[in-house]
Amino acid sequence: MRGWGRILGAVAALAVALAGCSAGNAGVPAASGGTNSGPAGAPSPGSRGAGDDLSGTLTVFAAASLKATFDQLRTRFLAAHPGVHFPEITYDGSSTLVTQIRNGAPADVFASADEANMDKVAELVASRADFATNTLQIAVAPGNPKDITSLADLAKPGVVTVICEAPVPCGAASHRALDAAGVTLTPASEEQNVAAVLTKVATGDADAGLVYATDVKSSGGKVQGIDFPQAARAVNIYPIAVLKDSGNAAAARAFVDLVTGTEGRAVLAAAGFGPP
Repeated sequence: MRGWGRILGAVAALAVALAGCSAGNAGVPAASGGTNSGPAGAPSPGSRGAGDDLSGTLTVFAAASLKATFDQLRTRFLAAHPGVHFPEITYDGSSTLVTQIRNGAPADVFASADEANMDKVAELVASRADFATNTLQIAVAPGNPKDITSLADLAKPGVVTVICEAPVPCGAASHRALDAAGVTLTPASEEQNVAAVLTKVATGDADAGLVYATDVKSSGGKVQGIDFPQAARAVNIYPIAVLKDSGNAAAARAFVDLVTGTEGRAVLAAAGFGPP
């Protein structure tokens, strides 16, 4: 009996000790990770970047006049969606990009400098939206050494003028403006995109060129812009589209949303683009 008493006493002492240990640990998480039920170091729900839901490759074709703004928006998109592989945007004249797209060049998004070229790929478009407008200016060398003040001055002897090819949006707009002014112009050259026109004026290969006001602004003072009243007759509307054959429709829609949303509109406005 004395043996059984010693055993029962030991059991009772152990029970009291266990009860005290349990009370001392009340409310303390079982692991140092706090309330996170995942493995140590794993992100808690909701801590991941907003763009982690997007992945894959995103390919964008855009009009040359959009380079300054779309490069900014690409950087912002990558910051928000680090899981997306987003190569450098392909820039060129809208008509050239249309030809490439129709010939099977892989693209998820196409941004055109006018509606006419977007219409040429209408059957390949899943969705589209207008996002900006742009107007023409006469680009001249700083200080305007040829004293050019109107479209008529572009046709004067001794003035070397370049414009975009007629199928390119800046070329179509240039011809509309010249027609409105009643000016017949024989340009020194017709370029594939507006960037090439701007370069010829900036380097002194031409005295003047018809470009967008946004191109003059983004030149950093390399050229000077001259306003003319007929520009109001040649305003271009810029549409952007997700293409039906896109291999990454989710990322494509996200980029279009960025361009057409508040953030994109602010970037475009700062560059001189007007609202759609």
